[in-house]
Amino acid sequence: MHLSPRSAGLLAAVTSAATFGTSGAFIKPLLEAGWSPAAAVTARALIAGLLLLPFVLVALRGRWDALWRARWRIAGMGAIAVAFTQLTYFAAISRIPVSTALLVEYLAPLLLVLWAWATTRRMPRPAVLLGSALAIGGLVLVIGPGALQAVDPVGILLAFAAAIGCAVYFVVAARPADGLPPVALAGAGLLLGGAVLGLTGLAGIVPMTATNTHVTLLGTIAPWWVPLAVVAVFATAIAYATGIFGSSRLGSRLASFVGLLEVVFASVFAWVVVGEALTPLQMAGGALILAGIASIPAEPVAAPTVPGDVAPALVRTA
Repeated sequence: MHLSPRSAGLLAAVTSAATFGTSGAFIKPLLEAGWSPAAAVTARALIAGLLLLPFVLVALRGRWDALWRARWRIAGMGAIAVAFTQLTYFAAISRIPVSTALLVEYLAPLLLVLWAWATTRRMPRPAVLLGSALAIGGLVLVIGPGALQAVDPVGILLAFAAAIGCAVYFVVAARPADGLPPVALAGAGLLLGGAVLGLTGLAGIVPMTATNTHVTLLGTIAPWWVPLAVVAVFATAIAYATGIFGSSRLGSRLASFVGLLEVVFASVFAWVVVGEALTPLQMAGGALILAGIASIPAEPVAAPTVPGDVAPALVRTA
C-alpha cells in the first residue's frame, strides 16, 4: 500500500512519540539501581548511535560529502538537540518536580509557533492557534494540574532551556536534507551527542555513576542491560530515526505537536510497566492533544532532488 508523504510522516512521527515514550518507564529501574541520569542518557545515546552506524553506512553509499555539507545540522542535532536538551532537563528536575519540568519542556511546539509569528510578522492561522490551545491544555491534563505551582525560578529557566533544545531538534530534523538520509542524521547526531555528554561527565560537570546490579522490571528481576537495551533500541535509535523522517515529511511545526503524544504514551507505558495509574484526566488530556494535532495544518513538502536517498523528502520551513 502506497502512503502519501503526509501519511508516511504522520506514521513515522507517531512511532517516534511512542518509542520516545518508553524511555521513562525503562530508565526508571536503572535510576533506582544507582545509575545517574547523565550516565543513563550518555549510554543510551552512544549505544543507539553505534546500532544505527551500519544503517548510516548503507544509506550513505560512500557519499561522505553529504556528511560535510550537513555538518551544521549534525552539530545542532548532537550538541543541542541531544546533549544540551538532556543536560538542561536533568538539571531542571534536580530543582523542580518532574511534572513541572515536562510541562515547560513540552512548550516547544508553542515556541515554534511564536518564533514563526515573530520572524514573519504574520499572525498564525486560526487553526494553528486553536490547535495550540487544545494541545497545551491536553498536555496540562496529562502531566497533571499539580505541575502548575510556584517553584525554583532557576529550575524553570533550565526547563525552558530544554524546551528551546527540543524546538531546535524539530527545526534541524525538518531542514532540507541536501543528500543526507534521516538515519544518517540520527546516527551521527547521537554519536556526537553521546560524546559531548561523556565529556561533560569526564570534566565533572555532571555526575556519572553506573552499576551492574540487577533491576526490577515488569515485576521480575532482570540484568541491568535489559532496560538499557530497550531504551537504546526503541526510545533512542528508532525514536530519533523515525522522528527525523517524520519531521522531514511534516515540517517542524506539525511534527512538534505530534511529538506531544510522547507524554500520552509515557503515561500508558508507566501504567503497564511500573503500575502507575492512568487517570480519567490523563485520558481526557490525550484526547485534547489529538484534537489539537488534528487542527494543525501541515507545512508544504518539496519534492526530493537527490536520487538514491533513504527517505529523502525535503521540507520548506518558514
